[in-house]
Amino acid sequence: MARENPRSPTRKPGEPTLTEQARRAQLIDVTVRLIAENGNAGTSLARIAEAAGITKAAVLYHFRSKDALVRAAHESALTGLVEHVGAAVESAGAERAPAAYVRSMVGYLRDHPGHTRVIVDAVADGEDRRSSERWRPLADLMHAARRAHGAGSETDAGLDLRTTALIVGGGIDAIVAEHLDHPGFDPLAAAEDLVAMLDRTLFP
Repeated sequence: MARENPRSPTRKPGEPTLTEQARRAQLIDVTVRLIAENGNAGTSLARIAEAAGITKAAVLYHFRSKDALVRAAHESALTGLVEHVGAAVESAGAERAPAAYVRSMVGYLRDHPGHTRVIVDAVADGEDRRSSERWRPLADLMHAARRAHGAGSETDAGLDLRTTALIVGGGIDAIVAEHLDHPGFDPLAAAEDLVAMLDRTLFP
């Protein structure tokens, strides 16, 4: 039986090489940093190329336009956020999952201001208006938390978990925005206040 040659290529046709993947990752990181510093409108293709130390043509080799690169930066920022929050929620257990959601989201966005700016700019530019994709997972976590706590049904408690999730999401947005505009504001302390309010609502 012939043995597989360990040096044989495993890359699929059309798949970027390791060098190309590294360059794409660099361009995404540069774009995130520049948007954090200058906003989307102030981040030009020429500025991205200059910061990366390559030509505009080289940037366009990897991304067909500035918009495509900004979308990739947005997706990268969201992926990092979702993975961080998901891990925190999973390790917290059902009853404390909503609290973990709030704390981990605020904490991540505080620690990654570049990602925060990219996400905020994408929403402001109309890139992500599917609010249900945000409130529904949180509402599901709240429902599971109440069941784990042994609380009654939402109907019995007069709860509307969709509204509660929207309010909490808005609170997170406001906390993060306040910290971006006023770095002296403590977002983690504010997150604890939001968790306390949420607990009183879910577990009266």
